[in-house]
Amino acid sequence: MQVRNSPTRFGVISIALHWIIAIAVFGLFGLGYYMVDLTYYDQWYRSAPHIHKSVGLLLLGTVILRLIWRLANAPPAPLSNHQRWEVVAAQGVHGLLYLLLIVAMVSGYLISTLDGSSIDVFNWFSVPSVTGPMRFLEEIAGMVHYWATWALVVLAGLHGLAAVKHHVIDKDNTLRRMLGF
Repeated sequence: MQVRNSPTRFGVISIALHWIIAIAVFGLFGLGYYMVDLTYYDQWYRSAPHIHKSVGLLLLGTVILRLIWRLANAPPAPLSNHQRWEVVAAQGVHGLLYLLLIVAMVSGYLISTLDGSSIDVFNWFSVPSVTGPMRFLEEIAGMVHYWATWALVVLAGLHGLAAVKHHVIDKDNTLRRMLGF
């Protein structure tokens, strides 16, 4: 399999980054959904947020890497059987997915750092607050994070359903290209 994208296929780096980000997004969403109901005496009360923040910051780095890779590596051309509206919709959805990823991760970072504290990433390194203490903004960051993550997961789900539609109904190579076939 080729490393770089070609006019007809995705390369292994684009495919790997796509699936790593997809798995991390749905995993983080599930963990976030689970941890909001934890009580102080729950065994996961401290470790779930630590894992969530650590994976979230690593995901931010991965998304930045993917954006750089995408700028340096044009995606394959749309398939010839795709309608113009499908191509435009796909481009719009991809742009919105990237935007929601960034908004979700930046707002998540702000929730934890607006009090001036840093985030320890799996105790490997710390990411400091860039704002310093800014009282009363955590709630706004929390609402932005909540709605951005819900929008991201719903849109990513629709994105996945569109790929399945192309595979099952249209019987084209849209899904196969992102699976490396």
